[in-house]
Amino acid sequence: MKNILNERPKIKLTGRLKFSVGFVKDKDLKNKNVLDIGCGFGWFELCVLKKGIKQIAGIEITIDDLKTAKENIKDERVIFQVGGALKLPFKDNYFDTVTAWEVIEHIPKNTEEKMFKEVKRVLKKKGAFYLSTPYNSFWSKYLDPAWWFIGHRHYSKERLINFGERNNFKVLETIINGGFWSLIDLLDMYIAKWIFRRKPFIEKSINRKVDNEYKIEKKGFMGIFVKYENN
Repeated sequence: MKNILNERPKIKLTGRLKFSVGFVKDKDLKNKNVLDIGCGFGWFELCVLKKGIKQIAGIEITIDDLKTAKENIKDERVIFQVGGALKLPFKDNYFDTVTAWEVIEHIPKNTEEKMFKEVKRVLKKKGAFYLSTPYNSFWSKYLDPAWWFIGHRHYSKERLINFGERNNFKVLETIINGGFWSLIDLLDMYIAKWIFRRKPFIEKSINRKVDNEYKIEKKGFMGIFVKYENN
C-alpha cells in the first residue's frame, strides 16, 4: 500500500476504517492471535491493541510498504512481516482471527480461491475471517475512477458467499454500507491524493456525514463487509 502522503497510524478514525474496527467482535480479539493481511501503515494494529489482543501480525508485499507501520508502532504484541495473501508466511492453524480490509480486489484476477485456501490453512477451527471490499453496485462501480482506469474490482454479496462456501467457511454476517457522502469522500480522496499529492479537500467537513452512512443500521451501496467462520 503506497503511503504517498506519509500518513501515520492514528486512533481516531472515520468512515470505512472506523467501521472496520467496530465490525470485528471483541471476542475475536481479546487474548487472540490475529493476522491482518494488507496492513498498510498499521491503522488497524494500532486501534486493536487496546482490545487486549495476544498478538497481531500485519503483512504487506514489500518491506517499503511496511516502513511507516514499523516506524510508528512499537509494541511487543505487534509484528510486521513481508508476505502476500496468496502465500501467507505462517504455519497451519496458528491464528484465531484473520482480517483482510480492501485486499481481495487487489490480488491477481481469478486468484480469490487461492486466497481463501491460504486463509483457511492458517486459521484455527472455528476461527473468524473478516473481509471488506468495494461492493458491486451501479454507483460504487461506475463512479469509481479506478474501475475505469485499472479495472479495480467490485464484488457482489453472492460471489463473496460462494468463495466462502466453496472453501468450507460459514458466512455469519454480511453488511453493505456507505452511501453518496462516502462516494463523494472517495472521489475527493482520488483527486487530492493522486493528482495534487495532498490530503483530501473536504474530508473534515463531511466526516460526520460519512460516519453516519457506515453505521450498522444504515444500508448503502459502497462497501461490503463479511464475517466468515472456519468450519
